[in-house]
Amino acid sequence: MKSIPNIRIIQLIDSLEPGGAERMAVSYANGLFDKIDFSGLVATRKEGALKEQLLPKVSYLFINKQGRFGLKSVLTLRAFLKTNKVNIIHAHGTSFFTAVLVKITLPTIKIIWHDHHGNRLSKKGITNKVLKAVSIFFNGVLTVNTEIEQWAKNNLITKKVAYFPNFISSTNTKVESKTILKGCDGKRIVFLANLKEPKNHLQILKAFAHSNSIELGWTLHLIGKDFNDDYSNELRAFIAANKLYNLVFIYDSCNDIEFILNQSNIGVLGSTFEGFPVTLLEYGKSNLAVISTNVGYCSTIIQDGINGVLFNPNDPMEIEQKLNGLIGSEAKRIQYATTLYTQVMKKYSDKAIIDKYLEWLL
Repeated sequence: MKSIPNIRIIQLIDSLEPGGAERMAVSYANGLFDKIDFSGLVATRKEGALKEQLLPKVSYLFINKQGRFGLKSVLTLRAFLKTNKVNIIHAHGTSFFTAVLVKITLPTIKIIWHDHHGNRLSKKGITNKVLKAVSIFFNGVLTVNTEIEQWAKNNLITKKVAYFPNFISSTNTKVESKTILKGCDGKRIVFLANLKEPKNHLQILKAFAHSNSIELGWTLHLIGKDFNDDYSNELRAFIAANKLYNLVFIYDSCNDIEFILNQSNIGVLGSTFEGFPVTLLEYGKSNLAVISTNVGYCSTIIQDGINGVLFNPNDPMEIEQKLNGLIGSEAKRIQYATTLYTQVMKKYSDKAIIDKYLEWLL
């Protein structure tokens, strides 16, 4: 698709700390920069490592919003939109509220809201009530799976709703390769997820500790934001109690993800709920054999026994069994990794999704 004139879009996101919605905001901004007249990204509340992954030609602003309304930051955003003649705000996750506040002061702006919440259907109370009320301001809604798509059609006022799968970016960003994983080459398991619920790290640790991984020399590497709270303290306590100091490593948030994955052999995802995890796509792009939770749309990406392995996230014995099967067969690891790579690059690349996205906008 050739560049489309008169479309000027910003991605709006509350934080640039590594996470699924945050990575997609960056990927949309990067993927659009040579397709439309203007592509930008605005972080509302917090900057983070993903800022480094923005292409130089993508305009960037941090408005440092404080409190619920943050009127000063809203006016800063309004001025940025007017200066750059932006006509569409693509608001990711909870940033929709800031987008609505801006639209009240700038009625001509259009809002596309992108719901990344894998557990939207079970959420109750004020969050969904506010969302339903302000959806009158939305010009369209994107969702990360068909279940959330149906929920949006049934509950939100706007009727332009579509499911768009997450995707991986083909653009090369200059991120310094500096994270060297410990352990032996050819025997590394990586778990890419922030250390918080519902990522389910403890169940993965339990399965790893009782699997054949240890006696076969495999190591487990936890990559993600460490909030140094009760959640991560429980993980450290388990590592200490089971003497896994030289086998399980916590690295905190890292920006050189591609470099990290290139040092790894198996990628694991253990969440108790997910929407459409970008992590699985990143594993696939890096030719990893994948062992994944069977929740949300994970089974759409991973077909058990074909391009990876699926498990019940609440059953550490099943996780252990599936992990044993994967580490015990190099042939299976190669087969799964090769098949997943081919499928990811064909179905979930930015080249496949961005053009469809622009057609949907028009």
